[in-house]
Amino acid sequence: MEQLRTRMARMQDGPPSSMPLATHPALAGLVQLRAGASYSVDSATLAMALLAGPSQAGGWCAAVGVSDFGAEAAVALGIDLDRTVLVPDPGEQWLEVAAALVDVATIVLVRPQGRVTPSAADKLAARLRKRGAALVALESTPGEWPRCEVRLTATEPAWTGLGRGHGHLRSRRLVVEARRGTAPPRRGALWLPAEDQTYRPVEPAAVPVVESGVA
Repeated sequence: MEQLRTRMARMQDGPPSSMPLATHPALAGLVQLRAGASYSVDSATLAMALLAGPSQAGGWCAAVGVSDFGAEAAVALGIDLDRTVLVPDPGEQWLEVAAALVDVATIVLVRPQGRVTPSAADKLAARLRKRGAALVALESTPGEWPRCEVRLTATEPAWTGLGRGHGHLRSRRLVVEARRGTAPPRRGALWLPAEDQTYRPVEPAAVPVVESGVA
């Protein structure tokens, strides 16, 4: 709690918006988290990966309305549960709860429980900028949260490790697309997780070396 009080005290100075926030290495090249911005995702794993960067850097995280928040998966990604506030069932006041947690957390994950109007999103965005925080909206239908900085979608999931009636899941490969405004989207394949239980980009396929000799 002492770290939380320290962060609240620092808010008196109003940290600058748009400053970079720590971003998980698996997302390098796809998105750079920034204070004052909102992000939309359609995957719980992607949402946790976004929380993991600030958490590993010592920041506080919060999750609102995510009743199925997986503690084991969060720890595997590097989220410090000792600095994570969970509000699994905020009821009809979910947006107000998320806005209040922006005051004390570096990054807030929220699963919308209803429609968010552009005016409500603008008010929350102003609060994010003032507090130097970021927000992640976990949406079942991507694109509904107004004025997001980047929208991340996960496609082409592929698991490895299962045979015909035997084996166990060892790794999962996802293709992630990051779309920012009208700019061309960025796409990348990620291991979430890899067989060694790390989270990282999929390595480019090795090109075989062909040796040639003189007959």
